[in-house]
Amino acid sequence: MVAARLHALGQPMSLDTIPVPKPRPTDVLVRVKACGIVPNMANVINNWPTWFPHQPLPKFPAVFGLDPAGVVEEVGEAVINVKAGDRVYVSPLRSCGSCKACRAGQRSYCRYFTLNGYFSTSRDGQRIFDLYPYGGFSELMTAPEYAIVNIPDNLSFEQAGRFGYLGTSYGALKNAGAGPGQVALIDGITGTLGVAATVLGLAMGVSRVLGTGRDEQLLSRVKAIAPGRIDVMTLGSGSAGEWAKASTGGEGVDFVISALGAKAPAATMLDSMKGVRRGGRIVNVGGVAEDLPIDVKWLMDEQVQLIGSNWFTTAQGQEMAEMVRSGTIDLSYLEHRRFPLARVNEAISGLKDRDGGFSNYVVIP
Repeated sequence: MVAARLHALGQPMSLDTIPVPKPRPTDVLVRVKACGIVPNMANVINNWPTWFPHQPLPKFPAVFGLDPAGVVEEVGEAVINVKAGDRVYVSPLRSCGSCKACRAGQRSYCRYFTLNGYFSTSRDGQRIFDLYPYGGFSELMTAPEYAIVNIPDNLSFEQAGRFGYLGTSYGALKNAGAGPGQVALIDGITGTLGVAATVLGLAMGVSRVLGTGRDEQLLSRVKAIAPGRIDVMTLGSGSAGEWAKASTGGEGVDFVISALGAKAPAATMLDSMKGVRRGGRIVNVGGVAEDLPIDVKWLMDEQVQLIGSNWFTTAQGQEMAEMVRSGTIDLSYLEHRRFPLARVNEAISGLKDRDGGFSNYVVIP
């Protein structure tokens, strides 16, 4: 099979012919039909040691590709609930499978938490990369049965290639306790995580969504998703926290989703946090990397919860697939930009956020 492999940081990926892997007893072999490209991929393959030196990449040459979707080609002899021909999204979350967290179904709490085709959060993550060395920038890949999300016919492979961001936002909304009758503030509403959180939050019954962003044109596009339920504010035009309080009669929003980009200042996040009501929740799912000077007495007095949210469970991925199947969520807002595997370097280097969370870059192996 053909796979795009990275041989060294800062170098373009090369198209290499490598053997087709054989699935182990509890694995499946998937023929990749589309693989989403995350905006941060260029930073990972060019600047990773300087960004997050304690979060390792796989040994080179490595097959990247975070969000693959395709058709199951073969299953291992111990696989029970997945069969050849199934249309699937392959969650890249990998874990050891046997620690206390994994046995409890909380694989993202595992010490070996690794995003296949991307990076690991564990110093020992190479063990996982050794077991699953194939990302979505290849014609075929192996994955454990626990990572498989069955997708309906009305969900295209390109749309499924966005499930990583959709699921990350969905997991954040779950951690926020999002539901009917609530008001949300999404900081960074025009980005990939922000637009996803908006669409999913509305589908989950959130009554109103307040959102901040810097691009007024993109803010208008987000508001147009549900003009009667979405209000937006341009960052820099005032205090987001004060705006949220004023928009809710002084009460504050039920929860804040911080979905800011990797280079956003901590001051922006701190401002939006003050828009939450007493007893509310603040869920960070964005890329703010600065130290956050928090008034812990305010957290205590207001009984506010500050929650870090990372990725999502396979079960939550299946819930999203069922929401698409039933028409509860509509992903037609995604504007696909398709690239063959031979143009993967162009796709990664050329990815721009001029259309924010509406654009969807995918590689078609």
